Amino acid sequence: MRDLDETQELKRLEAVVPLDMAGNRIDQVMAKLFPDFSRSRITDWIKQGRATVDGELWKPKARVAGGELLELSAIVESHTEAVPQEIPLDVVFEDQHLIVINKPAGLVVHPAAGNHDGTLLNGLLFQYPELKNLPRGGIVHRLDKDTTGLMVVARSEKAHKSLVEQLQERSMGREYQAIVSGVMTAGGCIDEPIGRHPTVRTKMAVHHAGKPAVTHYRVAERFTAHTLLDVKLETGRTHQIRVHLSYIHYPLVGDRVYAGRTRIPAGVSEELKQVIRDFPRQALHARRLELLHPDSGELCSWEVPLPADMEQLLLALRDEEGRQ
Repeated sequence: MRDLDETQELKRLEAVVPLDMAGNRIDQVMAKLFPDFSRSRITDWIKQGRATVDGELWKPKARVAGGELLELSAIVESHTEAVPQEIPLDVVFEDQHLIVINKPAGLVVHPAAGNHDGTLLNGLLFQYPELKNLPRGGIVHRLDKDTTGLMVVARSEKAHKSLVEQLQERSMGREYQAIVSGVMTAGGCIDEPIGRHPTVRTKMAVHHAGKPAVTHYRVAERFTAHTLLDVKLETGRTHQIRVHLSYIHYPLVGDRVYAGRTRIPAGVSEELKQVIRDFPRQALHARRLELLHPDSGELCSWEVPLPADMEQLLLALRDEEGRQ
């Protein structure tokens, strides 16, 4: 059994095998009794001698009779080198398993080239130090730097496993609001693969060699030259909504990467022209989040209103309608 390094901690767990699990393999039983950890991880620990049955070492495929005492020395690793920083966070919900954040525009989610600190992860580690023991600090999905709205963060191994599975199974509900250039007549579904742009490596693009990506959208409100959309993600590719809406020629207002030059519709007032020119980011907000709670199994949902800048843009678009 190898020694721990400075990034690891030992967590000792015990459980008695229920009689109704008699005949099951020890790795299967332990995965059910210690649900914070994956079965593959537990199997590795059994092989390393970190698990005992009535004080003895067993092989993963050995079968239990029921009533045995299981002892597991689980290794909890520090997965991040990010430094905790005091950054104000808008926490919508928290318990021992989950943290739900309303992310503001301008906040990068995870440290990367050009953004080594001052990120959401740095702020989370300051407020919730235990997140250092989870992969990527408990962050299971991202929002772009200039996209606002709801994000869920795992606070326990059990939650991390559950949330990753829900994302992979496409059962986590994520709904957005977007303001796009152009007037849509109806909603629809964009089912086009997304991959790295073939020539501009910082961008994504609809690409035949990309990963499957599905975006559903519905018209919420129409204006003279713009549309407010309700958007629902079925998959979660990088920049998915921005890429898909640009692909069908309805780019997000303010999206300097995928919309190209700022679109100013002909015939609109000087007031609206200025509002559109000044809008500082892509007009995209993660409004609603729905998931199964990792511990209780209860269906949970949260919703946050549009941020002030998008509300002001909508007000300007509605005022323009009144002038027509």
